[in-house]
Amino acid sequence: MTLFSAASLRSPRTRTRAHVVPIVLGGAAAMAAVALVAYLLWPTWGSGGANAPDKLPVSVGGTLFNLPVTAIRMKIQRHSGPQERIDLDFLYPSLEPPGAPKHVTSDTAEAALQSIDRIFLSIAAHHDALSPEQRTTTIYPRYLDQAGAMPADGLTMRMFRTDTPYGSEDLYSAASPALTARCTRDAATPGMCLAERRVGGADLTFRFPRSWLSQWRDVAEAMDRLTAQLRGPRG
Repeated sequence: MTLFSAASLRSPRTRTRAHVVPIVLGGAAAMAAVALVAYLLWPTWGSGGANAPDKLPVSVGGTLFNLPVTAIRMKIQRHSGPQERIDLDFLYPSLEPPGAPKHVTSDTAEAALQSIDRIFLSIAAHHDALSPEQRTTTIYPRYLDQAGAMPADGLTMRMFRTDTPYGSEDLYSAASPALTARCTRDAATPGMCLAERRVGGADLTFRFPRSWLSQWRDVAEAMDRLTAQLRGPRG
């Protein structure tokens, strides 16, 4: 009788423990599985996003160029694919893309306007218009002053007549390295030069200060290097 009573008292606790142990083990296993799934599915990317490319492939007039993003002057033009025109600038003489624009104050505005430390470049589709070489040989001679000009250090300057569309400009030319530039004269603002060349379906127009012509060979070679650097792979 005593033995039966003791067994009867112990049996509920034993039955409860028998049920609790599987529940605890099952819960631990479930928590481990949840933790493993969460670890495997947890995103590994950061919130900063992917880095933008350093260069963009841009097609102008069906001709491919690889252009440094930071050299493109207008944000709306900073995309790959076909474009009708694109505007860039490069530091001179390094030809590196410029950094972020400096903040200009009233104290520094005058110095910023007077000092030009870069070469500007526009690339535009020409749509079979007259080439820069054709303008130099067939159009410009009609408007040049007939007075001859002696070359200085291999660079020849001829003035346009005042009664022509280019009346406030001069034409500079050299054979080696090749250079043809139309330049405004120094006045209230420093004179600027424009030099053009055709590459495939696009015309490249370089602009730089007239004062740089004192080292005109360096400028001509810089334009050659930029043209070669920006040109995409040829098909």
